Amino acid sequence: MNDVFQITGTIFTARDAAHKKLISEYEKGNELSVPLEDYPCFHCGPVMQKTDKKWNLISAGPTTSIRMEIFESEFMDKIGTRMFIGKGGMGEETLEALGEHGGIYAQLTGGAGSVVGEAVEEVSDVFYLDELGIPEAVWILKVKEFGPLLVTMDSHGSSLHEDVSKQIESNLKRVKKEITEEG
Repeated sequence: MNDVFQITGTIFTARDAAHKKLISEYEKGNELSVPLEDYPCFHCGPVMQKTDKKWNLISAGPTTSIRMEIFESEFMDKIGTRMFIGKGGMGEETLEALGEHGGIYAQLTGGAGSVVGEAVEEVSDVFYLDELGIPEAVWILKVKEFGPLLVTMDSHGSSLHEDVSKQIESNLKRVKKEITEEG
């Protein structure tokens, strides 16, 4: 935990609807032509523009990952993805699944979508665009030095998000006690 890194290679985007769709397609026995289990999943609804039959990424800021909490354990089981990138962290069920599958969750700074987008060298493919729309489609992206990313949840059961929450709760109790004693 707390490792900082960048990615050069292939990643894919998947938000709520994409998670649901990919799990459904897996259950039907349908496979994508891209091995998603080999790539990190970026919780992102990118802003795209099409020019001359080519998609260009305009902005790619992370979306709030806790929205995918209801899917991530099953997603790891069925799709095979072991690395997730987003903002805000995830919950206990995902943390347990990261342990079972040897995965990590990495935090990406929010609010810098156009800067993050500069790391995208190419939009390789897109799936479910007509059905889900641009932000929810599964976008396959080739990236170079994508990040910096901070590992905030790991396969050893560590969660920076949980640690920070506990520290905040402790600080609040201390401050409340101090205020009560002074008053």
